[in-house]
Amino acid sequence: MYIYLSILNLVTVGVAMAQLPQGGPDEKEKTTALKDLLSRIDLDELMKKDEPPLEFPDTLEGFEYVFNEKGQLRHIKTGEPFVFNYREDLHRWNQKRYEALGEIITKYVYELLQKECHLKKVTLPVDATESEPKSFIFMSEDALTNPDKLLVLIHGSGVVRAGQWARRLIINEDLDSGTQIPYIKRAIEEGYGVIVLNPNENYIEVEKTKAQVQLSSDSSDEPAEKRERKDKIQKETKKRRDFYEKYRNPQKEKETMQVYIRDNGSPEEHAIYVWDHFISQSAAENMFFVAHSYGGLAFVELMIQREAEVKNKVTAVALTDSVHNVWHQEAGKTIREWMRENCCNWVSSSEPLDTSVESMLPDCPRVSAGTERHELTSWKSFPSIFKFFSEAMDAKNSSVKPTPTRRSNRIKYEEL
Repeated sequence: MYIYLSILNLVTVGVAMAQLPQGGPDEKEKTTALKDLLSRIDLDELMKKDEPPLEFPDTLEGFEYVFNEKGQLRHIKTGEPFVFNYREDLHRWNQKRYEALGEIITKYVYELLQKECHLKKVTLPVDATESEPKSFIFMSEDALTNPDKLLVLIHGSGVVRAGQWARRLIINEDLDSGTQIPYIKRAIEEGYGVIVLNPNENYIEVEKTKAQVQLSSDSSDEPAEKRERKDKIQKETKKRRDFYEKYRNPQKEKETMQVYIRDNGSPEEHAIYVWDHFISQSAAENMFFVAHSYGGLAFVELMIQREAEVKNKVTAVALTDSVHNVWHQEAGKTIREWMRENCCNWVSSSEPLDTSVESMLPDCPRVSAGTERHELTSWKSFPSIFKFFSEAMDAKNSSVKPTPTRRSNRIKYEEL
């Protein structure tokens, strides 16, 4: 209620300002004063006045949600799907609530990987000290010893972590479409070893000390003129804050800093590190990758850095709506040729599943994932990908390359 009254007052001031006669110096002075008043009020900050505390449960039960037998997230009491707009007109608070639930979902999926898929959690770096930041991946018990097949899963960028394709799908659709669990279970059933990468776990956040906060605001190396200009801006900002401080009840978030994980500070670094310390050490004769979105870019970078090893060990690669670019990443001719023969990219398209889709880049064949939704491409192409892998392994043994599409008018990439 206070928010609406405050905004109403601001509108009233604006209308009054517009109605002021523009004749004499007194009127101009009043107009200038009113403009200055409005410039000092930050509506975003004012909207926080009635915002509830940014404190949320740390369990699914605390949120009053549970996954049903179909893997769908449902409210314990009403049975309804998740509601984002829990509180009207409080988008920031609703977003923070959604993010808090997302963190719980991430931990829940980790538990499923260990309990349902029987994967083990392996700490990175492998020689990490007790005090340094750490990441981790998940592996099946036979990931390094299985002599036949190994499946490696790489998700895309953003908030997703190991075992997930898309948080949005997990919350709004179900676990099957949003997680990598169907891939893992089928792979294990078909005799694959499994390694699940965690390319977005690149750093930990720690709260800044007062000294660090002060240090970050001071720029002693900057020219005096620039420093003076910045000081002036900071003083003006403080004045504005002081002006509306009495009108709001701000929830100040802690200032944090990122401490990066050694040798795993980016998705590309992570992929190379896991290759060097785990994948390349596997006894599997046939290795397969599934890489979604930015995961495809990370795979191409891995190939650029470890070309000979990848060619020697990897049988086939399934990309799902990959965002890689062989030109921007400067992939050489030999890499592009290998990708044309051993990779297939299932892309978002209105065409039926496995239909050829034209590409302007001479890297790998592109076929429809049977959906126009980027986040669903891994789930919709799931059966086709395992068929592609099976054909690739058969082709390797018979020296005949697999056909990743069902249409005869497939693009002849060798002509590009």
